[in-house]
Amino acid sequence: MVVGDVMLDSYLWGDADRISYEAPIPVLRAREREMRLGGAGSVVVILSALEADALLACVVGDDREGESIRELVARLGVPTDCLVSVPGRPTTLKERILGGTQSRHPQQLIRVDRECLEPIDGDTESALLAPVRSRLHEVDLVLISDYAKGVCTPSLVRALISDARRAGIAVIADPGRGVDYHVYGGASCITPNRAEAAAASGLAIRTPEEGLAAARSLLRFGVEAVAVTLDRDGIAWAASGGAGRVFPVRARQVYDITGAGDAVLAALGFAVALGADWPTAIHLANLAGGVEVERLGVAPISRRDLLAELGGSGLFDQSKILAIEPLIGELEGRRRLGQQIVMTNGCFDLLHPGHVASLQYARRLGDCLVVGLNSDESVERLKGEGRPIIGEGGRARMLAALACVDYVVLFSETSVAPLVERIRPDILVKAAQYAPGEVVGGDIVEGYGGQVVLAPLVEGFSTSEILQKARR
Repeated sequence: MVVGDVMLDSYLWGDADRISYEAPIPVLRAREREMRLGGAGSVVVILSALEADALLACVVGDDREGESIRELVARLGVPTDCLVSVPGRPTTLKERILGGTQSRHPQQLIRVDRECLEPIDGDTESALLAPVRSRLHEVDLVLISDYAKGVCTPSLVRALISDARRAGIAVIADPGRGVDYHVYGGASCITPNRAEAAAASGLAIRTPEEGLAAARSLLRFGVEAVAVTLDRDGIAWAASGGAGRVFPVRARQVYDITGAGDAVLAALGFAVALGADWPTAIHLANLAGGVEVERLGVAPISRRDLLAELGGSGLFDQSKILAIEPLIGELEGRRRLGQQIVMTNGCFDLLHPGHVASLQYARRLGDCLVVGLNSDESVERLKGEGRPIIGEGGRARMLAALACVDYVVLFSETSVAPLVERIRPDILVKAAQYAPGEVVGGDIVEGYGGQVVLAPLVEGFSTSEILQKARR
């Protein structure tokens, strides 16, 4: 069960490629508007993507935005009986206006907030606690998502923790800004960020070691454990029994920090609810937070995403190898974020430096590289008996091991044109040994306004040359 401040995130997408004559500001040519659940709602979205059964308990206004939140929650398959409508109280709305130029990444131009920060009154507290208590017997764990929007009053939080403890249910809370941490006494864990932990502990947090010291200091508020999220430095965790350590996180290219705390809270709660120990749960939470900052806005993190992160530390990342239907779904999500899809294809029998240089070149042209890989049957038809030398499974795994490759999809046709038609890349790349008119599928791509690009050749490296040398 997730209890806390829910909000509606509105994204207005468009192109901002000129400056207004009226003022020195960009002009947005709007393309589409997207509504997402934010705050405690985004925690529920991520839990649902992790295939957990979630309940959301929150307060919304008796307005259009509140109705939108109900519809989005219901669309997730999450019950709405713990959503309390309060007439006259506006639903929290965060409207983000995003624009990109020349097909580049969209960036936030401005955010407009509408919200009420007044604490809910006693009647609303009672109206919210009633369905929560009636549902508590169904719950394995309670998450408190406090965005300081007035729902998580001290009396409500104390009542939640008390009720959960009596029922033997763990409570993990993400504290709001400026909250007296005494209200979390009895909680299983709290997850303040660097700034929040520094303010609550009175300690400066510049290093991971100082983060761990702050985590230990916050145990004095009567919680069983503290996990301080330290952005690039990972998570510092301390427990009342004396255990404590820093869990580092691998370096990433940060695109948008929005939702990172929600991802950490959701993944941590998900793992603990399933019986994971703290080190395992925090490791997964670290991965979830890392994946989130690489995406624009609050984006769902699936179980598959976490498996991909776990598998990515090995030699082969099997999760990059997809059938066509799951791949189409992945690419649709990337397109909604304004990302450019690049595609190339080939047999890639005997992977060599020429292949790698071409793939790296292709990846630099956009945001996502899809490699169409000929199946064994297709290679034999194209290259003759005795080929491929390496089977399709091995070729796919080697391609997936390359950082520049985002997805690998096998196809059995002799021509790649049907696959190009399904994927519809923004850019189709082939080696410069072909003339522009010889690129199979190039006419399809140019027909809908895409580009065909020829990658420079690397002299001395081709499969035929390598095979000739091997025979000699």
